[in-house]
Amino acid sequence: MLRISPTTGLSLFRECPRCFWLHYNESVHRPRGIFPSLPGGMDLVIKKYFDKFRGKLPPEIEDKVEGKLLPDLELIEKWRNWRTGLEYVDKKLDATLFGALDECLVDDEGYYIPLDYKTKGSAPKDGDSEKYYQTQLDTYAFLLNHNGYKARDFAYLVYYFPKEVKKNGVVEFSVEPIRVSIDLKRAQKTFEDAVLLLQSSIPKTHSSCEYCLWIGNRLEFE
Repeated sequence: MLRISPTTGLSLFRECPRCFWLHYNESVHRPRGIFPSLPGGMDLVIKKYFDKFRGKLPPEIEDKVEGKLLPDLELIEKWRNWRTGLEYVDKKLDATLFGALDECLVDDEGYYIPLDYKTKGSAPKDGDSEKYYQTQLDTYAFLLNHNGYKARDFAYLVYYFPKEVKKNGVVEFSVEPIRVSIDLKRAQKTFEDAVLLLQSSIPKTHSSCEYCLWIGNRLEFE
């Protein structure tokens, strides 16, 4: 059965259908440069930090987001692992949509709100959250809802970006939560469209994909 994630799967589908088709059908993956280790290290440190506030909120985002952190540590650790995380199985399409959440909030009415933290070099710009992470957040909410955890129609991205370096090399970070509206139907349609694309012939070169353009230019040169 085909398995698709929101990050390496649906986001790639939205960015370039041809690269997505080649990735899954022919195992032809985009070239990958040196992957920086700092974001991964920050992600692990932030997870451990958030775990200290189960059922509460870290002080830097208190009164800035709705709900409290999911109190069940065992459950959130399960959801964080792509092997044991949330899944949606479409037997008709013979495909599974799966994802691993960073974090999840629960409000007073028992609704679940996906939360994902991001580290970057500067403050987020208007529209960047929707541009780069809309599909990911839509999918997380869809997966929660499908598995019996009622999801709100919004999610949060919490950005950590450096502010200054203090004595003894201590780096102070600014923290900015961004609320993003989500659409469960859009998540399901994106997944279904992606699977149907894989069952069709290879798409044409995407005009705005730098990888497709590079291949085309190289072949033309040769």
